[in-house]
Amino acid sequence: MADGLSRRSLLLGAGSVPLLAACGNPLGNSNAPRIDARVDAAIEFMQQEVPGTAELVRQASGMLVMPLISEAGFGFGGSYGRGALRVGEATVDYYSAVSGSFGLQIGAQQYAHTLFFMTPAALADFRNSVGWSVGADIRYAVNTDAGNLGFDTATLAEPVIAVIYGQAGLIIGATLDGTRYTRIIP
Repeated sequence: MADGLSRRSLLLGAGSVPLLAACGNPLGNSNAPRIDARVDAAIEFMQQEVPGTAELVRQASGMLVMPLISEAGFGFGGSYGRGALRVGEATVDYYSAVSGSFGLQIGAQQYAHTLFFMTPAALADFRNSVGWSVGADIRYAVNTDAGNLGFDTATLAEPVIAVIYGQAGLIIGATLDGTRYTRIIP
């Protein structure tokens, strides 16, 4: 029994090393200017490549931009990234995003995502939480066949809208379910 537990621990530990190496995001550094530059580039890319996001930017009470999420999995999987919460055009806080999963999976990918907090209450709930997790209260806006975002006035009334963009890698699809966001000091 103890032998099985040690193998499991070894597999978990070995599986996390490539993920951490792929992330390249050590905590405790003075990286705020670098995170802000990546967030600026991600916003620009999103608005050029995902039509309709400029409207979300204008109407949102705030937005959490995660410019680079690295995800890897081989049975056990996980993802990590850092980004910034913007209110207006100003960064007000920095956050990390972490998720873990178990199941039939193999591969790695990187992507960016932005959470749009469409109401002041949704933004306040996020900012006042110790660790906020994505759940059923989030609405995904996805590209339609016409290349525009699939949202309407009813979608704009949702408290939180997520847009995933810039996917590259070997895992098909990206979801934010179970992702936990925690305020950090870069």
